[in-house]
Amino acid sequence: MLWTLVVPLKPLAQAKSRLADTADAGLRPGLALAFAQDTVAAALACPAVRDVAVVTDDPRAGRALAALGARIVPDAPGGGLNPALAHAAAVVRTGRPGRPVAAVNADLPALRPPELSRVLEAAGEFPRAFLADAADIGTTLLAAAPGQELMPAFGPHSRARHRASGAAELRLDAVDSVRRDVDTGDDLRAALALGVGPHTAAAAARLLIPEQ
Repeated sequence: MLWTLVVPLKPLAQAKSRLADTADAGLRPGLALAFAQDTVAAALACPAVRDVAVVTDDPRAGRALAALGARIVPDAPGGGLNPALAHAAAVVRTGRPGRPVAAVNADLPALRPPELSRVLEAAGEFPRAFLADAADIGTTLLAAAPGQELMPAFGPHSRARHRASGAAELRLDAVDSVRRDVDTGDDLRAALALGVGPHTAAAAARLLIPEQ
């Protein structure tokens, strides 16, 4: 089973405000873009992934991610994260209603293709499934089988909301790179310890990141 991944990305100028203690306002847009570039590049390198659609209205991000091979879907609803994901899932399924779709966070800079393959293979056993983030509070991946609506419920405490929506929670070992999203300086340090992609490594090299 080959998947289409949908990756949401807000305007770069608004991204990663919780990294203010680690990166100033002038550096955060570039850091957010680097996270997305490494996420998309790793996803496209995953043998279980057929294509990647990034839903964004940010021109700079759109150009950079299209250059990697992603399809850019405008955020037509403009109503926030979950409407954007539902819209993008519908767009990529136009003409291909039998395609499985998974929403994946744009801030997984340590993402490893083999680990993503394991998660998608496990998700394929359920109508809908999700993977909790490293904090066991949020969600980094939500998958919907062919013919199933994605029904995204990302945001604070999304793990509980996705579970309540009927999605199966995937409990897998050794998929840390798929669970490690980056919102805070501590998250970034943890991602760097796992090993990030080249775009994030270059962007992080401009930061002064104290050791834990």
